[in-house]
Amino acid sequence: MKRFSWNALYLFVIMLFIELVSSQLPPDQVSAMTTIYEIIQNNTAASSFVWSNVLKTSDPCLWKGVGCTSDNSSINTVSVKSSSISTSEFLPFVCNIATLESLDVSNNQLSSIPDGFLTGCRGITGLRLLNFSANRLSGPLPTFNGFPFLDTLDFSRNNLTGEVSMQLDGLGSLKTLNLGWNNFGGKIPTNLGNMNLLEEILLSLNKFTGEIPLAITKYKNLSVIDLSGNSLSGSIPIEFGGFTRLKTLILSLNYLSGGIPTFLANITSLERFAANQNSFTGSIPSGITKFLSFLDLSYNKLSGAVSSDLLSGPNLQVVDLSFNKLEGSIPAITSTKLYRLRLGSNSLNGTIPSTSLRSLMYLELDNNMLSGEIPSDLGIMFSNLSLLNLANNRLRGTLPPSLGSLGDLRVLSLQSNSLSGGIPSQILSLSKLENLNISSNLLSGSIPLFISRMQNLRNLDLHGNNLTGSIPDSIGEIPYLVELQLGNNQLSGRIPQMPDTLQISLNLSHNLFGGPIPVTLSRLQNLEVLDLSDNRFSGVIPDFLTQLSSLTHLLVMNNDLSGVVPKFRNKLVFDAKGNERLVSPPPPPPPPLPPHAKKSKSIASTIIIAVGSSAMVVGLVIMLSLLYSRRYHRINAENTYSAEEASPPQVVHGNLLTPNSIHKSNIDFKAAMEAVSDPINLSLKTRFSTYYKAVMPSGASYFVKKLNWSDKIFQLGSHERFEEELQVLGKLCSSNVMIPLAYVLTLDSAYLFYDFTPKGSLFDCLHRMGSTLDWASRYSIAIGVSQGLAFLHECKSSPILLLDLSTKSILLKSLNEPQVGDIELCKVIDPSKSTGSLSTIAGSVGYVPPEYAYTMRVTAAGNVYSFGVVLLELLTGKPAVSGGIELAKLVLSNSAQRNKWDHILDFNISKTSVAVRSQMLAVLKVAMACVSLQPETRPKMKSVLRMLLNAR
Repeated sequence: MKRFSWNALYLFVIMLFIELVSSQLPPDQVSAMTTIYEIIQNNTAASSFVWSNVLKTSDPCLWKGVGCTSDNSSINTVSVKSSSISTSEFLPFVCNIATLESLDVSNNQLSSIPDGFLTGCRGITGLRLLNFSANRLSGPLPTFNGFPFLDTLDFSRNNLTGEVSMQLDGLGSLKTLNLGWNNFGGKIPTNLGNMNLLEEILLSLNKFTGEIPLAITKYKNLSVIDLSGNSLSGSIPIEFGGFTRLKTLILSLNYLSGGIPTFLANITSLERFAANQNSFTGSIPSGITKFLSFLDLSYNKLSGAVSSDLLSGPNLQVVDLSFNKLEGSIPAITSTKLYRLRLGSNSLNGTIPSTSLRSLMYLELDNNMLSGEIPSDLGIMFSNLSLLNLANNRLRGTLPPSLGSLGDLRVLSLQSNSLSGGIPSQILSLSKLENLNISSNLLSGSIPLFISRMQNLRNLDLHGNNLTGSIPDSIGEIPYLVELQLGNNQLSGRIPQMPDTLQISLNLSHNLFGGPIPVTLSRLQNLEVLDLSDNRFSGVIPDFLTQLSSLTHLLVMNNDLSGVVPKFRNKLVFDAKGNERLVSPPPPPPPPLPPHAKKSKSIASTIIIAVGSSAMVVGLVIMLSLLYSRRYHRINAENTYSAEEASPPQVVHGNLLTPNSIHKSNIDFKAAMEAVSDPINLSLKTRFSTYYKAVMPSGASYFVKKLNWSDKIFQLGSHERFEEELQVLGKLCSSNVMIPLAYVLTLDSAYLFYDFTPKGSLFDCLHRMGSTLDWASRYSIAIGVSQGLAFLHECKSSPILLLDLSTKSILLKSLNEPQVGDIELCKVIDPSKSTGSLSTIAGSVGYVPPEYAYTMRVTAAGNVYSFGVVLLELLTGKPAVSGGIELAKLVLSNSAQRNKWDHILDFNISKTSVAVRSQMLAVLKVAMACVSLQPETRPKMKSVLRMLLNAR
């Protein structure tokens, strides 16, 4: 803790006396505020404290977060939110401000509330708001007696436990109660003060059980009821029909059953009704959307037909009925404000309704039994669509050229239908399209020659059709393509140069390709799955395939390959059956046999000497081979190295950023540049950076990171500007962040120096190494990364956001000290200079939040989403993308019922003990909040850190 400066206090007191003459505040209020300031300042980092500049004035009315009356005669508001305060000793002194109306201490690190606060403040008759949300409070909810005019009480996002019974019964003026995101149990509380005043009750994400109590209906003025994320059972009480002012009713993620009540259609004030992820049955009552703006009944067991008026409500904006058992046809869509419609995973039939609805942006009708053709004027009907998903239906006919009119379309999913004909050239007009999937249809003809016009494509899936001809050369000009699925067609000819960005999969299987496996594939250093099976490839399996370091699956079955199979690393899944002329590599020489004990001394000596000599010779040969192979591997892994790169880069300028004398004496710029000129020192590649291990003349090791200045999105600017940014970053101090120690600038590149992290990346530890990380290590890593992110987001000068957060950009000094890397990218990359959306440049596949497809701004909420994916990797043991499916989407789709959450966890870890399983489930709850599809509902990183700590 920072020690209080007596000189600062002396200066403050002098200024206080000078300004007391002009100050209108009563002396007792000034004294109280002075004491509060001293206590907090003594126990809080000055850079985080909201009153850190308090010495500029001794008049509390001028302090940030302090509100006074218009004539400055009294204080009525005190706010110290988001100030990293861990002490609660100041709270009783707040009660000395008799005119206080509002106290906000949210988003701090308070762990308790002193009894003196509860007894001292209950006499303040004007106190109306208390906000203790997002702290570290534990134990039972305090009892509030003698707070006669308190109307807002917020204790959400803490770790409070026990039952809520009579603690709030004395709050006769209570209007808003928020106890969400705690661990309260027992029944839903119904003793909540004066029944005529309560307007909002928010109890989400707790452990409340039992049925929704009828007694809650005595609060007739309720406008908001949020009981989501508990373990409630039973049905919705019919008495809820008596709520004439209810605007929001959220019952999601419980175990509720029965039918959706018809009386909801009669509540004229109701705007939002969400009851998804329950077990509701029966049909959806007619008229329910008459007044609603938002309806979410997804992941239930609803059946029957969709009523004809369901999509005609004048205020309707969002409807989600996916994952039910609905039947019949889709009714006419006449709601002019509707922008999201999700009816996927039901049993709907008939045709796609014809209508004109320019407000609609997201249309999902997948996994039904829809038939007929895609309307020829669909591009005119829904001209502002960003997402169109008609997959897994029974649609037939051709792809309408009008699809090319959907200029804002980002995702087009038409797979698993019976569509025929060719791919219309008009589809190339979809310049913003990122995901195109028209696989498993009956399409014929060739792949459009100028497919590279769709410059923002990330995923292209055309497999399972009857496409013929060759792959267009222009496919190599798609700059952000990470997945290409062309299997199960009749393609032939030569295989052109593929985009170097391919990462998830390149599938060319079940086609008519022949000849040798092309050397152009050697450039795909980021590729994970390569499927060349069931073609006519001949010749040997080239050695360059052994150098694709990211490859996890190599499939070459059923071709005409010959020769000796090269030696692949153990972790690679390799299948080459069906190639009769292939020869397996010779087995490694057997290990030397141990000498027999107690044999004849002369015979034993002879055998030992012979065996030992052989072993030494074999070992020497193997060691030399491995050294040569390793060097050959490294050199070939960097196949784009030019002659100029083979020589050390010419240093324009270099400078140290750290005052640490050890680093000053160890770092040698010349030795570092020699290290980065040799690809054998390459240790790690991320989206924009390449890491090299550089051993200094002193013997100390460092990471030297080269920024890959390969795109105009980099703000090269002047060296001076970049150096200024680095100077700021070099002054940061956090053990969970990779802080640059020094830098070197060349004519076209920048090299940053960091502490060497011997454990490598989190990705390697989780997904490539043989040993399994135990839960203690995974949890420790999760805490460390969240601490690093919280530190970056709360930086005093300005928040530092990450452009690319993934397990590959998290490096491990030890299993207890993870470090978040690539913190400078947001300072040197300008997304607005990209021709695509932010999602095409920001982040690695699987970690990019969905909203980045529609924005050019990196956000803290986007970082939280990426961290949520990292948490899911730690919980499941699976990578962010597996088999072309993003982990976050997979987990969200399998999380409808919380009794199935166990299946999400890595069973090898969760089976360890009941305590481990319980903690993993608690962390899963945090991860699910982080990867919420709506950015505004994701918690802040400080809250995430607190919730993870509370999961212990």
